[in-house]
Amino acid sequence: MLRTLDQPRRLPSEIDLALLWSTLVLLVIGMVMVYSASMATAEAGRQTGNQSSYFLIRHGVFLILALIAAGMAFQVPMATWQRWSPWLFVIGFVMLALVLVPGIGREVNGARRWLSLGLVNLQPSELMKLFAVLYAADYTARKMPCMHDLKKAFLPLASAMVAVGVLLLKEPDFGAFVVIISIAMAILFLGGMRARLFVILIVVLAVAFAALIIISPYRRDRIFGFMDPWADAFGRGYQLSHALIAFGRGELFGVGLGASVEKLFYLPEAHTDFLLAVIAEELGFVGVLVVILLFCLLIQRAFAIGRQAVALERYYSALVAQGVGVWLGVQSLINMGVNMGVLPTKGLTLPLMSFGGSGILANCLALAVLLRIDWENRQLMRGAKL
Repeated sequence: MLRTLDQPRRLPSEIDLALLWSTLVLLVIGMVMVYSASMATAEAGRQTGNQSSYFLIRHGVFLILALIAAGMAFQVPMATWQRWSPWLFVIGFVMLALVLVPGIGREVNGARRWLSLGLVNLQPSELMKLFAVLYAADYTARKMPCMHDLKKAFLPLASAMVAVGVLLLKEPDFGAFVVIISIAMAILFLGGMRARLFVILIVVLAVAFAALIIISPYRRDRIFGFMDPWADAFGRGYQLSHALIAFGRGELFGVGLGASVEKLFYLPEAHTDFLLAVIAEELGFVGVLVVILLFCLLIQRAFAIGRQAVALERYYSALVAQGVGVWLGVQSLINMGVNMGVLPTKGLTLPLMSFGGSGILANCLALAVLLRIDWENRQLMRGAKL
């Protein structure tokens, strides 16, 4: 017993290890699956120099840069993030506007979503998701005493989000618009908006989204293709039908890593939007379940960190933490739903896993801010001053 008492106690961790490890495991799985899903495309492409590792190398470089940026973001106190929030939102808005300027914005497959930075392209809508979290949290924390007033609390933020939405729909990027609106609405609700008003706004948004779909021919085609992909399996139902075939071929344990058939020019965007379908085919139900559980753990830790911040009366940090959880939860849910045929086809990547430098950068920065919130919470609980 005396020997037990003499043993040094294990010091508590400085950061949330469950959050850190779930993030790192998702990043590693994503890198492996991006390589597997992109090999055939890279070998056959002239722009890739017929190198099978082309997308792997680029993804690795993006990931290293994103982790360096995340390390720098972790050093920034939350008080500084709060001061910067309005300016970051303005910077994001300006970048979204620049995308639409001919000669500055870059168009790919009929969508103008990128800014050319020489060797790489930047997608401002990805960074705007992070800026929307920071700004909406700052706005709600400042307006918390009057959150029951529609005119004072809701309309100013709604006006800003509508302006962002107009730019996103001009690109067009309906998926990013849905995610950003979801972030803003969730943060307002978590900040104390009345449930009755929140329900009314949800109904209004649902009607608005339905109108946007009805007046847009290509969005209508996606809805019809989603409702019965086999009716036009070589046309508007092509992506979904091949995603479903990939899920069916995977069965319980998959056909084996690298053995996917659907990635061989059948499944479009296999290393970006439909990465989960390749995971399902190669790693089966078990592989998909592992990915879903890792995302569930990550989102649960985000909300747990937010609740701890509320207990410490750090409301801005709490709203940012929960906003990041909503962002990653909504985007991963939409991507998984599209891959499984539960939701209409939408151009949203799987967070932390799909190929795309801008997305990886934004996700890593968001999680660095989340880890910073957790670190500050732990310092305050130990009696330290920030």
